[in-house]
Parts: sequence; structure tokens; C-alpha cells
Amino acid sequence: MLIACGDALIDFVPTRNIEGREAVMPAVGGSCLNVAIGMARLGVPTGFVGGISTDLFGRMIADHASASKVALDLAIRSDHQTTLAFVRIVEGESHYAFYDAETATRSWTYRRGSIPFDTIEAVHVGSTTLVNDQGAAETKTLIADARASSTISFDPNCRPNLVKDKPGYLARMAEFAGSADLIKMSDVDFAYLFGEEPYQQRASTLLGQGTSLVVITRGNNGAIAWHAQAGQIEVQAPKVEVADTIGAGDSFQAALLFALYNQGRIARPRLQDIGADELRRALSFAANCAGLTCTRPGADPPWSHEISWSW
Repeated sequence: MLIACGDALIDFVPTRNIEGREAVMPAVGGSCLNVAIGMARLGVPTGFVGGISTDLFGRMIADHASASKVALDLAIRSDHQTTLAFVRIVEGESHYAFYDAETATRSWTYRRGSIPFDTIEAVHVGSTTLVNDQGAAETKTLIADARASSTISFDPNCRPNLVKDKPGYLARMAEFAGSADLIKMSDVDFAYLFGEEPYQQRASTLLGQGTSLVVITRGNNGAIAWHAQAGQIEVQAPKVEVADTIGAGDSFQAALLFALYNQGRIARPRLQDIGADELRRALSFAANCAGLTCTRPGADPPWSHEISWSW
């Protein structure tokens, strides 16, 4: 099984009413939940770890996850409110306003011994859960328990408007990166974390500290990856008619983890030994899943019957 640990929320995505005025539509989201849904829809046994409310929106989240075949037995239900995120698209990029005080996601705690990590092949973490002190501390403890037997996947998925102490946040992201076997980030995240540092220079640093695979997604410019054995690999983004880009990065992450699982390369020693052709195939598949997600509004990753693993 693969699991994703982190945020589950409701995105209010932009749309238009019948009069042509701006409006919003509620859609289940949260980067880590999106990754779990994306993996499950592609056909790998998947669980979600995090806090889900019992309120109206929490029930929407649970129903949506269950309909996508995500196991929720490791999630914690509470009567804290659901995190809400309002989205606007500015120059092709999604910008968010979060309402996240004392919510189910922020109140989540990791119950040591509750997850059978010997049956978990990979754990994905990242996004807004790591911004607040409690979420970061709980996730660090989970990773410490998981690392002996599970591959660690990390996507910072930065949300600058939630960050109050940037130097502290940068140090925190560096600590999580130091525990990760696979790191994926967007070019926007990279610029926020590392400024104008060349991609390859930072990738070399991350590989040097023990990470097996570093991937940077660049929207229409595709993705570029670095691997200690396979070297540098670049794949193109598919040409699609974009509805919005919400959840595209999460769909990429989910598809990449699925592809590595499908290739028998998800375990840490097998990921370290992956060949260039296998990695290129996995990255191309991920890019095409992300492209398909962009053709429809909200975070709506593809099902296995919608996209071929022949990429």
C-alpha cells in the first residue's frame, strides 16, 4: 500500500454563473489528499493519513475519497471545522486564500503504532500541513517511524501566504528534504525556496545528501529530473486545452509514485537502481496524467481507464 499524509480541504474554485459573473464552486482538495486520490484512481492500494472533519464539508471529503477507493481507516475524524481555500487564477497560476484556524487538518495528531509501516511501501508528505508547528512535528515523528521500511516522498507545495517566518520555514523544508528519497517541486516552489540558484546545482546538493530522485515540474515546459545513477532526464508536457491547473502537480506526483510502484521501483533500493529508460517512462506518464487533470476544473486526477500506462 501507498499512503499520503497531510491536508484535506475544500477548494472554492472559480467559475461563472449563468449571468456571466464570477462565482465559486466547492470541490474536494488538499494537496496530500489529491495525491492519495490520484494514486488510488490509477489502481494502487492507497490510504490517507490526516484529519477530516465530521462537518458538512468533511463528509464531502470522506465521500469523495471513498468513491475514489482511498482507504480512510488511518485518518482521524473530529468535530473541528474543515479547512477552506478560495482560489483565483492569476496569469495561469492558482492563488489561494486559506481559512485554516483550529481545523481538523491542523488539529491532526499522529498516533504512534497506529500505522503498520512494514506493509506500507511509500509515504508521501508535504504542503500546508508542514507550515504549522504541530503539523510539522507530527509529520516528522511519522517519518521517523516510517523510514526504516517505507520510501519517503516529499513535495513542499509552498503556500507563501501561510508562512509567517520564512527563514524558519526554509529551514523546516530543508529538514524534510533531508529525510526524503523522492523530492518533487514546481518551478514556482523552487524559486520561493532557492531563488535564482540553478536547478542542477540544487539537485546535486539534494542527491549528495541521500535523496534518490529530484524532479522539478515547469508547467507547459514539462519536467526535468535528476537521479544519481540515471542522470538528468527531461520530458515534455502534453499539449492540452487548459481549464485550470488546480491539482496538476498533485496528479503528477500521484502518477509518478504509481508508475514507480508499477515498475517495481518504489522501494528505496530499487529506486536507487532505476534505469534512465524506466525513469523517463515514469516521468512521461506523470506528465500526461497532469495534462489530463488540467483539462477539467478543480483537482480531478484521471482514472486508470482514462489514460494508458503505455507512456
